[in-house]
Amino acid sequence: MKRILVTGGLGFIGSHTVVELQNEGFEVVIIDNLSNTSIGVLDKITEITGKKPTFYQIDLRKKEEVKNFFDTNKIDGIIHFAAFKAVGESMQKPLDYYENNIGSLVYLLEEMRDRKLDYFIFSSSCTVYGQADELPITEKAPVKKAESVYGNTKQIGEEIIKDACKAYNLNSIALRYFNPIGAHPSIKIGELPIGIPQNLIPYVTQTAAGIRKELSVFGDDYDTEDGTAVRDYIHVLDLAKAHIAALKRLINKTNKENFEFFNVGTGKGSSVLDVIKTFEKITGEPLNYKIVGRREGDITAAYADTTIANKELNWKTEKTLEEALEAAWKWQQQNKS
Repeated sequence: MKRILVTGGLGFIGSHTVVELQNEGFEVVIIDNLSNTSIGVLDKITEITGKKPTFYQIDLRKKEEVKNFFDTNKIDGIIHFAAFKAVGESMQKPLDYYENNIGSLVYLLEEMRDRKLDYFIFSSSCTVYGQADELPITEKAPVKKAESVYGNTKQIGEEIIKDACKAYNLNSIALRYFNPIGAHPSIKIGELPIGIPQNLIPYVTQTAAGIRKELSVFGDDYDTEDGTAVRDYIHVLDLAKAHIAALKRLINKTNKENFEFFNVGTGKGSSVLDVIKTFEKITGEPLNYKIVGRREGDITAAYADTTIANKELNWKTEKTLEEALEAAWKWQQQNKS
């Protein structure tokens, strides 16, 4: 049984991936500093799987704490989620994002190098492409200058991992995912950001629940069918399963390079207004929204070509936008405050 460290394992994507790892028989150790989640998620994971993961509250920016963890824990591989992740916020707090997202990555890779560990899955992002010249976006699309500090941390992160893999003979896969949404079918875990949501779907559900007065739609003058920005919304359960597929690829040594990257999305783009109308249709809840100016760092459109991930990882999405929005709404109704 492989023992896998999941950093940020109590977060939205991390918690769903921990559940899938445990369902697949992996032993899981979680590190999370609880900056954007709560310790209660640990109990919910245990309720779903019947097994409580080992948990450490550690700030990965503290190098000595990271070293002490590895001194006292045998780890076979790492899935690294822990990072600040809000595009808009990253433009306001660039140094916080560089310190957290880059520093913690370097410290983890140093421990892998020093202890001769293998298997590193990196939580990357479609933001590495910037505004792509062609849609859907393939892995051959150039990595252009990032539109946001957050996107830049993911670009730099991939470069660091690639260099480390080459120098120290590590094996890693970066999953460039698009826009994760939804909740676990049990409705025990989902996306519950602390404070004002930075992502669209929690803001949609909180507005429908009356927690937020209205939803701001950032820009209606983009070059899209209805003028609002287009994204590829993937159910978090499908995304979690992509991490399992990537990890098994490394464990089984079927990777073709020691650093690989794959697009993880549905292959379908939906505009902000598409999402709003679909949510209203499936829930029967009218949304109070207004059009406001564009948000710094946002791009016009991004959706994935997932052909390579489908083939190489033997993985594909199974859930629809409607299913993801319905799960997100059920989750919100259980978490009304």
